Amino acid sequence: MSSLKREIDRLQALERMTAELRTQIENAKNGVIVDNDDEEYKKLLIENTKLKHRLSILENAIETERKASSGGGNISTTTSFTPATVPTIVNEMISIHQHLTDVFTNAIAIAFEQLAGTTAIISPVAANASKFGDYQCNSAMSIAKSLKLLGINKSPRDIANEILKQVQPSPLIAKLEVAGAGFINVFLEKTYAVRALNNILNSSVKPPHCTKRRVLVDFSSPNIAKEMHVGHLRSTIIGESTCRFLEYMGHDVLRVNHLGDWGTQFGMLIAHLEDRFPKFTTESPPISDLQAFYKESKKRFDENEEFKKRAYDRVVKLQSGEKNSTKAWNLICDVSRKEFQKIYDRLDVKITEKGESFYQSRMLDVIKLLESKNLLEMDEGRKIMWPEESKSGIPLTIVKSDGGFTYDTSDMAAIRYRIEEEKADWLIYVVDAGQSTHLKNIYLAAERSGIFNPKIHRADHVQFGVVLGEDGKKFKTRSGDSVKLSELLDEGLKRSLETLKEKNRDKTLTEEELHEIQESVAYGCIKYADLSHNRINEYVFSFDKMLEDRGNTAVYLLYAYTRICSIARNCGEDFSDLKKILKSKSIELEHEKEWKLAKTLLKFPDVLIKISGDLLLHSLCEFCYDVATVFSEFYDNCYCIEKDKSGKIIKVNHSRILLCEATAAVLRQCFYILGLKPVQKI
Repeated sequence: MSSLKREIDRLQALERMTAELRTQIENAKNGVIVDNDDEEYKKLLIENTKLKHRLSILENAIETERKASSGGGNISTTTSFTPATVPTIVNEMISIHQHLTDVFTNAIAIAFEQLAGTTAIISPVAANASKFGDYQCNSAMSIAKSLKLLGINKSPRDIANEILKQVQPSPLIAKLEVAGAGFINVFLEKTYAVRALNNILNSSVKPPHCTKRRVLVDFSSPNIAKEMHVGHLRSTIIGESTCRFLEYMGHDVLRVNHLGDWGTQFGMLIAHLEDRFPKFTTESPPISDLQAFYKESKKRFDENEEFKKRAYDRVVKLQSGEKNSTKAWNLICDVSRKEFQKIYDRLDVKITEKGESFYQSRMLDVIKLLESKNLLEMDEGRKIMWPEESKSGIPLTIVKSDGGFTYDTSDMAAIRYRIEEEKADWLIYVVDAGQSTHLKNIYLAAERSGIFNPKIHRADHVQFGVVLGEDGKKFKTRSGDSVKLSELLDEGLKRSLETLKEKNRDKTLTEEELHEIQESVAYGCIKYADLSHNRINEYVFSFDKMLEDRGNTAVYLLYAYTRICSIARNCGEDFSDLKKILKSKSIELEHEKEWKLAKTLLKFPDVLIKISGDLLLHSLCEFCYDVATVFSEFYDNCYCIEKDKSGKIIKVNHSRILLCEATAAVLRQCFYILGLKPVQKI
């Protein structure tokens, strides 16, 4: 009895180690770096299968002895598998991929108890191969290999048939069939699709269920006294859309602008302000160009020793809270804030400022915390902290040799504030890829100090590549300066208007309509060009490509959306009250192109679930483009409105117009997340 118990304890410990590795691998797929590779993972998964089988045998043996010693009766098999909860489906859209994964995972557990817990492998079938179904369960091949390791020889096709027998009825599944070497083809049920799409029209496009979290998104983060330039473009656009996505999913989102509003440079700015505008304490200084003001003060700082000395003195006074220095600092910050807000208003960005200055007092507190845990070491006059106990990697400089603080200090104070005071359990930093090592060290140091608990908290670095010019080099002006964001947006408006005039839109639209479309296209194409690329990669900024009305561009999608909306408007009937129409009419999916469009729309929850994991918004752009192109196929093959030779409407296909309206509703929700503003005409 005791030897069996010891063997079970040993195997359970090994299984826990494997489970921890599985978690690490999953984290790696979500962007968290780990040291293990997939090959090691595969080997351990095979070993884990053997362990589970051996563990089950031993647990049964020890249960037998326990029952025998207590005079017990029948013995039941012990299993640690908990079946996935398959949600009750009413009418709403759900993640089909997740639903099928749960259904087939449960079926595998029933068909092969020794492999209980094996997650089913579900893949969508390509649209041009619809005769093979809509999805496939491709688990039979891998299960055959696992069974072979346990001494059981079964063909994948036989395995597929056994799984199929255990699949529980689902309102999503119309038909199942085993094909080829052991693929299980899944055909979706049209009646579910009809109910889900009708529900969109009845009660809007709802997100799939997810566990709600309090998320803090750190994005944009320009520096005071410097104009926002193209380097801030990606963080601002990606950050705003990430917030919109998370809010739509139902999370409690905090949008934070970690402004660079503190540091040595403010000493030279304050000293320069005192010289240029000595009456600044009673009159607001007319600083029209803060960038030029900054350059002037920097030149004096570099060339004039007396000015440099005075600048350092102003830093000390500012940090001590001296009245005039604080007043000057606030004036400079206010000028910058107003300029930043103009950009945010144009891009429709909502964000709350909490700059570096906010954490000054909290830096002292975090230093005390680290000292109380003996995590700080002296190094050539500095106080440093190793992110990991092994002292590998790069240490954080918490206190400089002169007693000053660093970005490491403020970021440690910020992450502590965000978790302990803001109560965020998911932190997202939308910062360029160059900050990857720094952020990784901050996460590790916060974990080591007990601030960050990976079992409770999630942290993501939403990194991105640089913006390139059409020459393939970093996007700059001809003089080599950074491109100002305000000038970039102005150029977008100019190019947008030129494109509209080339198509003679200025002759058919009112001035107000033209201006609305001009802004929609200009800002939309800039945002979409950024978001439609995998953010991890660099991308080439080209207005010519952005403004094309073909391909995966904002212009094409906005045009497609406007055309879709115009169908109901031009049918000669009132489709403004969809709930009323749905009392007597419904979507029908008789034509193959209708069914193809419906299935494309039903993938929306799958796309959202994927983005929840990887925060890659280009997946949503690809989905929008798929919807638009599949809709075009539908529209070319399925008449929504039939007219006679004189142009008189002789038949309105209500079902197809309702399908158009459902398509528009899904695209409208996608556009909101991506920051696009659709218009009625284009």
